[in-house]
Amino acid sequence: MTERAAVLHATWPPAATRQLGPFTLRDGAGGGKRVSAATCTGVPQVEDLAAAERQMHAAGGQTLFSVMADQAEFDRMLTDRGYLVLDPTLWLACPIDRLTAPPPEETGFTVWPPLQVQRDIWAAGRIGPERLAVMERVEAPKTSILGRGDDRPAGTAFVAIHDGTAMVHALEVRKDARRKGLAGWMMAKAAIWAAERGASEIAVLVTEANEGAIAFYRGLGMTGGRCYHYRLRP
Repeated sequence: MTERAAVLHATWPPAATRQLGPFTLRDGAGGGKRVSAATCTGVPQVEDLAAAERQMHAAGGQTLFSVMADQAEFDRMLTDRGYLVLDPTLWLACPIDRLTAPPPEETGFTVWPPLQVQRDIWAAGRIGPERLAVMERVEAPKTSILGRGDDRPAGTAFVAIHDGTAMVHALEVRKDARRKGLAGWMMAKAAIWAAERGASEIAVLVTEANEGAIAFYRGLGMTGGRCYHYRLRP
């Protein structure tokens, strides 16, 4: 498992995994592609790939793989088998001290477990109970960030730490509170919390199609490139 893959697994884990040759098959329990897609170590033999496909089909889920940016040969195998590309995703990161300037008072709080108002904000952003269950499963140091704007709850995010990297997931701001600086203050609160627990880097995942989020994170000084994409058998 690569360093980035290890961070993703620790901070956003599936409900269960199973090894099948070079493949890790995942049960995401409805928590989305990131916790459901199978991954491969190295370049598989054709018969190993076929066995993984059969197992995923038999389990009743999608035949779905997550392919890291450095897995070009495996990716070509899936292309040759007719797999579609889904959601090319960037890893954006920066040294944590770049974001630890204190935000304005009363704009961010660390809360665990998340409050109902945070769950409601996530639900409005289509982050439902299955993804909240992913957060519950995390065994690494973790917390949620409650963002406040105009003297009321207005945003929420989840952050967990693995091997010095603080990974921020599921950052969501109410529509009427956007473009007022709150998301940046929440990232600062996440960075401060993580730095106090020994993290040296803060990172996010953003799909290449989400140009607004990419611009926001790059504006914070976060940089990076392609991390992974999915391959789906039609």
